[in-house]
Order: sequence, then structure tokens, then C-alpha cells
Amino acid sequence: MTHRHEFDPTILREYDIRGIVGRTLTEADARAVGFAFAGLLSRRGGGRVALGYDGRHSSPALADALQDGLVSAGVVVERVGLGPTPMLYFAIKHLGADAGLMITGSHNPPEYNGIKMAWADGPVYGDAIQELARIAAAGCAEVEGGRSGMRPIMDAYVSRLLVDADLDRPLTVAWDAGNGATGDALRQLTDRLPGRHILLFDDIDGSFPNHHPDPTVPENLTTLQEVVRREGCDLGIAFDGDGDRIGAVDEHGAIVWGDQLLAIYASEVLAERPGAMVIADVKASQTLFDEIARLGGTPLMWKTGHSLLKAKMAETGAPLAGEMSGHIFFGDRYYGFDDALYCGVRLVGLVSRSGQPLSALRDRLPKVFNTPEVRFQVDEARKFQVVEEVRDRLAATGAEVTALDGVRVNTRDGWWLLRASNTQDVLVARAESTSTDGLERLKAAILDQLKASGVAAPDFALSEH
Repeated sequence: MTHRHEFDPTILREYDIRGIVGRTLTEADARAVGFAFAGLLSRRGGGRVALGYDGRHSSPALADALQDGLVSAGVVVERVGLGPTPMLYFAIKHLGADAGLMITGSHNPPEYNGIKMAWADGPVYGDAIQELARIAAAGCAEVEGGRSGMRPIMDAYVSRLLVDADLDRPLTVAWDAGNGATGDALRQLTDRLPGRHILLFDDIDGSFPNHHPDPTVPENLTTLQEVVRREGCDLGIAFDGDGDRIGAVDEHGAIVWGDQLLAIYASEVLAERPGAMVIADVKASQTLFDEIARLGGTPLMWKTGHSLLKAKMAETGAPLAGEMSGHIFFGDRYYGFDDALYCGVRLVGLVSRSGQPLSALRDRLPKVFNTPEVRFQVDEARKFQVVEEVRDRLAATGAEVTALDGVRVNTRDGWWLLRASNTQDVLVARAESTSTDGLERLKAAILDQLKASGVAAPDFALSEH
């Protein structure tokens, strides 16, 4: 029997499949993804996958439908159960599977869900996701030989996280799971980790009753900050909904941003691997790239997107990479995928061994003034055109531009960035300067360029970084 299916095109993102459950994403879609993914898998000579799901209310049914499609297409499915996305990535390695699929809505609101996919040797993204749609539309045949079975992996995963938990002194740490998929793993991890551990919102609840699980948004960290201050914690750590992005606050409750965390991690990695490459995305502070060079490393600026960074990391052999959004990747002593629990363990160990507070490790970086990552809606058909128009106007003036991913413009005041999101109908802007006056001039330059392309000005806010 041949199965044909048409997906709502809005769910086929650059890095994953994601949509609103019951509207743009259904169980029929998940089943069709299973059939189509089996086609991609067979082209690579594989036939065995790991399958996991997060804590959203819709996730179990979508996982069952995805499994049905895979098994009907002849694939052997290893069900690893409920947990964070990095546990699924670990399962691929631990079980020797050819690929893995994760039902997760990541940090999106509760009504969303989706599917993240990975090969044993790297991410599934870009044209491979579009190819799933082409395969499904052409039709997928049922194949005998598929089957499924349970392969609980949580204990092995937590044990692996603890391998690199190297502490000189016990710390007091507050952890905010945000009612996301890390809760069960976090309890097991902290039960076995030295020190005092205060867990917030570690019960897995797909309605996210306490706050939205996105640690890059400051208001989502307010409870963590309050607990860190009240309990005298050494630091606080937060996770997004599926545990592949980390957020952190220091002992005073001040936010430590993603690029600052990467600089802190780089100090340890480069001490052991002199000259090694460290990769960061185009939204990262110039202070990060300067610090990597100062530490004796080789900084590389790359495109934003966790799949793109993972692929570049595998290509270059870099032991560390990360982006502003809190996706941080350790090839050093780990597998090269984004695992916020592992990053948390490494951060606790680093602070413990350093003998310094986290704030001191962060404050080694020069103070700069910057905007947060400002996202503003632009028509899908226009977003890339606007960036091209800005790039062409800047080229005509002889401006110093990095056009790797959008436009990043260097001036005497600092730098500003404008890029089109690969996953949403938005433009993203950011600016950074060593002075408040310089920052205002950079913001004005962005607004002038947007006005020239007929785009309404975003609302910039000032922050110290």
C-alpha cells in the first residue's frame, strides 16, 4: 500500500518541523514524517532509529504516530521515552542507532509541537527537511521488517553527564527546569552531584504553569534570580523546554549571557587545547572573539542556527561552539551536540575549581553596551530582500561588512547586525558599543537602513553586557 501526504508548508522549518497541534501539525503529519524519514534513512543504508518525546501534552500521541509510520516503512524503532532532546542525541550514540527523532516543541508555547531529527554523524536540516515533503507527496510504500521496543536510557544518560562533574568544593546551585523535559533527569543528576541543589519547577508539565521555558528572555529568569539571592547560591542555571539551551545567573542574580558563558567555557578548554578553534554565531559580542584570541584560541564567526553550528563544528573539529540563544556545544570530552544539562555540569565544575565567583569569571570581559536581540515582524517574502537591499547600499558606501549571515557592520563605535530569521517571518537586529553615545549612533544607523527599505523601526532597549 502506498501512502501520500501533503504537509502544511509552514511546519517545514530550516532546522526542524514545528507547528500548532491540531491545526498545522497533526498525528497524520507525524505518521507521514515516519514514512518519509524511512526513505531518507534507506538512502543512507540505515534502518534503526531512536525515538524520544518531551513533556508536552500532545507529545505521546505524536510519538506513537511517528513510530507507526517508521515501523510501517520497515524501520526498527528504539523508544527511549520521556526526556530532554539531548538525551535523545545521547541515545543515538549509546545505542549505535543510525538516526534519532525527538517529538518536541522546544521553547515554543504549549499549543506548539514538532520533530527534531539527527543522523548519527550530524543534524538533519535545510534541504533534507524539504526532501521529506517531496518523498511524502510522491508516496511511501509499506515495508515489512519494522518493529519497535522500549530502551530506557535515562540512567545511562545521567551517568554520562556525571563523568565530567569535577568539583574541588561543593557549591549551592539553584536549577530552574521551567516545567520542561529536563525535570526527571535533573532530579537524578542533582541527587548524585556534590553540593546543595535547589530545584525549581522540576515537575514536567506541558502547560508550563510557572513561566515560559525560554532562558534567553529575562522575565523568565526572575524566580531563579530571587532564589539565588535569597538562598545565597553560588549560581543559578535554567533550561528551555527541551533542555538543549542553557541560561545562567551569577551569585548576585545577574544574567550571564550565552556569549559570556562561551567565553568562560573557552578559558578552560583552551588551557587544555592551546590554539584550538572556538566557533560562535554572528550575534555574539566582539568581546567573545577578542577573548578567544587573547586566550590563544582561534575564533571563528559563523552563521546563526544550532544545526549550522553543529555541522561547522564537525567539519572543523572545533572542541567548543555556541550561540547567543544558549545552544552550546562541547566536543571537548563530549559528543558535540547541544546539551544544557551537560553545560550546567561543566559550569558548576568550572566555578568550583576556579576558586572565584561566577561574576568574576564573567567580569574578565570588557564591559560593553548593547541592545538585546531585537526581533520584529516583516513579511516573509520581504525579509531576505530587505537584508540584500541593506547590504547593497552599504557596499556602495565602502562600509566594513561581514555578510556571512545577514549584514554585520563594523564602525568606530562598535558593530551592528541585521539578519533574516530562518525559522520565522522576522528580522533580527543587534548593536554593541563601548559607550552609550556610540550605541545610539549604531541604533540610528540600523533605523536609517530600515527606513530606506520601508520597514517600520523596532523598539531598541539598552543593556550592559
